[in-house]
Amino acid sequence: MRKSTVIESINKLPDEVSIEEIIERLIIIEKIEKGRQEVKDGKVNTEEQARAKLSKWLN
Repeated sequence: MRKSTVIESINKLPDEVSIEEIIERLIIIEKIEKGRQEVKDGKVNTEEQARAKLSKWLN
């Protein structure tokens, strides 16, 4: 995660905020960035693949 992303995110928070809310926000941003990178790297499933995996879990 880039420092500029952290600063921008913190600046968007209200003046009164708990450390837990800051951490939660940063974790969400990190997960979004990770997901975007996985898409760029082609590490995604097609809808058909996802349905096949889900059917295994649900049966």
